[in-house]
Amino acid sequence: MNTALSTLEVENLELAGSTMLSIPGYPAGEKFEFGVMIHFAYLVEESDERIIVATTRIETMLGDTAIAVHPDDERYKHLHGKFVRHPFVGRRIPIITDAECVDMSFGTGAVKMTPAHDYNDYNVGKRHNLEFINLLNEDGTYNENAGPYNGMLRFHVRKQIIEDLKAKGLYIDTVSNPMSVPICPKSNDIIEPLMKPQWWIKSKQLAEPAMQAARDGRLEIAPVTSEMDWFRWLENINDWCISRQLWWGHRIPAYFVRIAGGSDDSCDGNNWVAGHSEADARKRAEEKFPGVEFELEQDPDVLDTWFSSGLWPFAVLGWPENTDDFKKYYPTSLLETGWDILFFWVARMVMLGMYLTGEVPFRKVFCHALVRDAQGRKMSKSLGNVIDPIDVIDGISLEKLHSRFEGSNLDPREIKKAMAGQTKDYPDGIPECGTDALRFTLCAYTSSGRDMNLNVMRVDGYRKFCNKLWNATRFALMKLGEDFVPTPDAALTGHESLAERWILHRLNIAARDVSAALADMNFMVATTAVHKFWLYELCDVYIEYIKPITTPEADPAARRSAQQTLYTCLDQGLKLLHPFMPFVTEELWQRLPRRASETSPSISVSAYPEPRGDYENSQAEAEFELIMSIVRAGRSLAADYNVLSKSTFFISNASEASHALVSAQADGIVTLIKGCQSVTSLAPEEAVPAGCAVVSVSEEAAMHLLVRGQVDIDQEIVKIEKKVAKVAGMKDGLVAKTKVPNYEANVPEEVRETNASKIGDYEAEISVLQKAIETFLTLKGAN
Repeated sequence: MNTALSTLEVENLELAGSTMLSIPGYPAGEKFEFGVMIHFAYLVEESDERIIVATTRIETMLGDTAIAVHPDDERYKHLHGKFVRHPFVGRRIPIITDAECVDMSFGTGAVKMTPAHDYNDYNVGKRHNLEFINLLNEDGTYNENAGPYNGMLRFHVRKQIIEDLKAKGLYIDTVSNPMSVPICPKSNDIIEPLMKPQWWIKSKQLAEPAMQAARDGRLEIAPVTSEMDWFRWLENINDWCISRQLWWGHRIPAYFVRIAGGSDDSCDGNNWVAGHSEADARKRAEEKFPGVEFELEQDPDVLDTWFSSGLWPFAVLGWPENTDDFKKYYPTSLLETGWDILFFWVARMVMLGMYLTGEVPFRKVFCHALVRDAQGRKMSKSLGNVIDPIDVIDGISLEKLHSRFEGSNLDPREIKKAMAGQTKDYPDGIPECGTDALRFTLCAYTSSGRDMNLNVMRVDGYRKFCNKLWNATRFALMKLGEDFVPTPDAALTGHESLAERWILHRLNIAARDVSAALADMNFMVATTAVHKFWLYELCDVYIEYIKPITTPEADPAARRSAQQTLYTCLDQGLKLLHPFMPFVTEELWQRLPRRASETSPSISVSAYPEPRGDYENSQAEAEFELIMSIVRAGRSLAADYNVLSKSTFFISNASEASHALVSAQADGIVTLIKGCQSVTSLAPEEAVPAGCAVVSVSEEAAMHLLVRGQVDIDQEIVKIEKKVAKVAGMKDGLVAKTKVPNYEANVPEEVRETNASKIGDYEAEISVLQKAIETFLTLKGAN
């Protein structure tokens, strides 16, 4: 890249030990060994004594300018102040003492120092005034300082230097060594420390106000994990390198004053001036060097992208002028961003904003999760798991996914691997899911976690949810009729049925939960609440429940009331859903008739639903929950006894109150139990007809299914007996294994525990099946 790279942008590849890696820029198939520690020896001058050092980057030994030992290490006290001779470039290398950088108990207790190519060694070099020798050219080859290795690529030097050490008898060994290898995420190349003159900002004085703003509440960082990271990073902040050597961005407004006959050392800060323009810089240079002839040369570097981006919140509002926009809109309210650029961008904006304007640039920062693939892997071209949002929205075939690799710069082996990954993940391609489904999915995945594993099939599931919304709304509009006119407002009439009072109560809960979750920016909770209301309460229950009430033959007053409640749920439900699915909700809402009080031309500018006191009804919820328990019990009985059509149910009640409640809802219960023919609510004194299977619903009610004449009881008993025999056989086989000699001694404890657990499960399953047989025998006797 030929430019400086922030340490924050470097990714560390963790190696457990010796690993062969391919490096960009080297011939295909050529690999180099990483994750090893290499020991070699230096010869002490005027002596045959060898001093052994270790390194994970053997090629850097060409830049060694010292060997450090601990001043208290008895092994090396006689060598203090002496020198070794470099075997390849002939340099005299001093043996120095340093208690801070050397651990006597680690390795040989002698540490090679390469100040120009190692962060830690750099500090030692500063303390001891060591020579800083740069080995690298910007193209990754070694320069003239590398002696005989001049012009070679750095990792070819790595291989060659080991062979040359062996030839001189200085090579000791190579051992596996866990380590981190710094990688550039854009090029996958190995990052190399290299000294170059750069422009820096002292950051500690900028960081303290940014931390204080978060402490005193002027700036809120959410979620809490990001807030913790905020303080951790700012408390340990390093100075900020703001110069880059790539020609995009703002050119650094610094000018070197080249004085005739003066110093040409650009590292001398005395000869630099800054200015908004060359004329401004020239004026400052004339003031600094009066009466002196000079030339101005602007630094060729550009500002770090994050520096320029850090100016954005106030620069776009007209700063440094005190414009009307700046006075009205600064500071802004919310910044939403990925947690991975909290330091790259957000901290820069806050530090520069507070330094240059005295105010935080925004009141709150919300850090969202990062998107990974369904297996939790980071998206990578070489894995073939990059998900293009357009492909999810519009759909794409597997063949077209494969064709994306045509003309790419990936290695052919990586292309083959990537195509195999695509075939595994998307065997039928990616279905067309639409924008709303993708948006809803991303919101549904977003929680306080740092990553989301995006499964395209889940997006497709929400596409089907969009279809459900469309079909449900169209069906509801049919039930409303072309002449339907909603009431001027959504107030209750006092004549609503139990089902209406229940669904309005559930609408109230959805509005409360969604609004609270949006305020907390917990989009997972918000989407779950609105999805539950639409799918499991409005569509699956209320719309089904009112089908008998909304027929032309039904009571007109009951039909009108049910229609008004249905309209309220559609109108408010679409508004609740609109932030997550703006397109389908706008389309459907425009098809609804309008209340007289609704003047908004678009759902996007209509009032968002709020909980209403008159909709709150915990009694209706409790009563309707009894009805739903009866429905669930009926469905379960019908499935257990395979009576899935023309099923007849009886409900026994413990009190007149439950009898009256269930009787009033009998038609709705019939509708919700698919294939149900009739439901009869029995008074407390009425007997249940013979030949019924039963399940308890609550202390107030039990559900009975008429089995007599509906199933072949003998055949059902035979089926269950076969299941009993099969399970008993598996249990007996496993029990036999536990009876072998020395079972306790020879079989691991975890295996014995697993076997015991399986035997218990088999016994429980047999018990359930036997009870089913007893139930059928009882029914047979009743017949």
